[in-house]
Amino acid sequence: MKLNFKLKVSPWKKILTFGRKGKLSPRFIGPYEVIERIGPMAYWLALPTELERIHNMFHVSMLSRYRSDPSHIISPTEIKILAWEVKQLRNKSIAIVKLLWPRHRVEEDMWEPEEAMRK
Repeated sequence: MKLNFKLKVSPWKKILTFGRKGKLSPRFIGPYEVIERIGPMAYWLALPTELERIHNMFHVSMLSRYRSDPSHIISPTEIKILAWEVKQLRNKSIAIVKLLWPRHRVEEDMWEPEEAMRK
């Protein structure tokens, strides 16, 4: 059985940003696979290339055990796209889509950047 951990990112707020900023920024990212356990208090993690600037050995206080839950997985076919538009900002244009998530009411629909849908 392979171990997977989520990585705590809140102390890095001023150095790296992960998704949204401020209160809505994620506290953990991942899961990442454990390559090797280094003693009782540290682990080597397999990090993706976009995190290559970060050393991949972490103290256990920076990790949270990831327990897979099939109910957290949403099929792309379950998400309904209600609308699509381009939002004009000062210097750039951003494509956004209005989504209706499964098991939510129409009043709970939300706008998301189109680039987030490609991940």
